[in-house]
Amino acid sequence: MKSRVKHRQKLEPEGNRSMTTSNRPLSPHLQVYRPQITSMLSILHRLTGVALAVGTLLLTYWLVAAASGPEAFADAQGLIGSFFGRLLLFGWSFALFYHLCNGIRHLVWDAGYGYEIETAERSGWMVVGASIALTLVSWALGYAMMMGGA
Repeated sequence: MKSRVKHRQKLEPEGNRSMTTSNRPLSPHLQVYRPQITSMLSILHRLTGVALAVGTLLLTYWLVAAASGPEAFADAQGLIGSFFGRLLLFGWSFALFYHLCNGIRHLVWDAGYGYEIETAERSGWMVVGASIALTLVSWALGYAMMMGGA
């Protein structure tokens, strides 16, 4: 083992390095590669996973407040029913539907289908469209039910 370390040290130039590593881009790098729908959706899938975890903490707070008594529940309802709370819930529901739709897309990939570039791009846009549509429909139905509609 000791001889290997010495051998490696001999291969490296001493003192003066001919190539600096500080100004070389890492690969893959955003300056080198053009973002594609598949890479952006992969990043969004990770972000929505984090958003779902954080949103679950809000849901847990609401459930604990409901179990703690009327005063705590009223405080939680005040937060969740506010504009900011509903905005968080809207984002959480989009994250939920996006994660669901993209998970189904990954199941199709796991079955060995949809790897062609055109199909992968089309299915990516379908995931985005379905996520937006499911979010809007669920909120429209929720408000309709609150108002005594459906």
